Amino acid sequence: MEHTTVVITGMGAVTPLGDDVASTWQAMLAGQSGVHRLDHDWVTDLNLPVQIGAEVKFDPASRLERVQARRMDRNTQLANLAAIEAWTDAGFGFDEDNPVDPQRLGVVVATGIGGMNTLVSAWDTLTDQGVRRVSPLTVPMLMANGAAGSVALRLKARAGAHTTVSACASANEGIGHALDMLRLGRADVVVAGGTEGVVHPLPMAAFGQMQALSRRNDEPERASRPWDKGRDGFVLGEGAVLFVLETLEHAQARGAKIYGELAGAGISNDAHDMVQPNPSGETQAMAMTRAMTEGGLTAGDINHVNAHATSTPTGDTGEAKAIRIALAEATDRVVVTGTKSMHGHLLGGAGAIESLATILALRDRTVPPTINLDDPEEGLGIDIATSVRDLPTGDLAAINNSFGFGGANVALAFTNRHITS
Repeated sequence: MEHTTVVITGMGAVTPLGDDVASTWQAMLAGQSGVHRLDHDWVTDLNLPVQIGAEVKFDPASRLERVQARRMDRNTQLANLAAIEAWTDAGFGFDEDNPVDPQRLGVVVATGIGGMNTLVSAWDTLTDQGVRRVSPLTVPMLMANGAAGSVALRLKARAGAHTTVSACASANEGIGHALDMLRLGRADVVVAGGTEGVVHPLPMAAFGQMQALSRRNDEPERASRPWDKGRDGFVLGEGAVLFVLETLEHAQARGAKIYGELAGAGISNDAHDMVQPNPSGETQAMAMTRAMTEGGLTAGDINHVNAHATSTPTGDTGEAKAIRIALAEATDRVVVTGTKSMHGHLLGGAGAIESLATILALRDRTVPPTINLDDPEEGLGIDIATSVRDLPTGDLAAINNSFGFGGANVALAFTNRHITS
């Protein structure tokens, strides 16, 4: 079946590794860690067992219009900053300088948890100060689609403003939904990605009680260690990454620079357990296979996999199995990396930052490393990059995996086709 070709023409990022796309990518290639010991009062006041995280290094509200920033939850602030960079990077202006027909412009901003900071803060206000002190802006700030609505308002996008919520697979599912919008002719341009801003005592405590978070409080930069025998959980991170996606026809007509092609999206569900992945790897492999099939690719076309690789004991081994199942005998020729080792786990934004790394790896023919992999688990059967690795010349293709609670599995397939200098 012939598909409309969809390309990436703009990118924006606010991450634990950098304030924008360029600084984030530079830090990845340098193998830098964005994980640090948290210095909030609540860390010590509540005596949290986990005291490390991967935060954005500045207050996002400080870079937005003051009145607007006060009406946004942190995750929406982060999304707006990423949207501004992506939109500008794509060569578009704002308001009267926006050349895109608003009826043909869509937005998909995913999140895993949404405006939790606003929700908890409003509850504290209600219980401590009474109902009259609760802000009338509470609901639009806490709702999961608040970031999507805010970005759509900024860009005057009227083809649809959507939010996918599928835990840690949210961003990739959102990017996949944008692909569908473009291929179904519902839009010519879609701004899509994910955001999360919940480095907060409640999820820190809850994930900690699940034994899901690393407790390497004394060496935070070394806490996230995918596939290492000493891994003890993921590191909670925050940030937002958004992309401008267009049909190839629309992009070429306006002479846009092109970073690469979003070739396909594959979705499956484990239907195994609410939080534990299917240990066989078969359903995760199904998502990868579906992404390749939709993109007109075979396992032999794949050069690189940016893995979900959270640094959890069961998740990492299951994903290694999934990669071997999906790629079969081609597995040995594929370079795999786990960038969460550097930027932590952005939950609903995870797939977006890892898609960024995947796209740029194909563009620059350079795979960023997995850091902190000192003692790899035996029998993984995949080629993991522990230092920067070069990709070959010619046509390239890669897969980015995201898996989430509820059994959600989403794989995206990218290629370096149509790249312009």
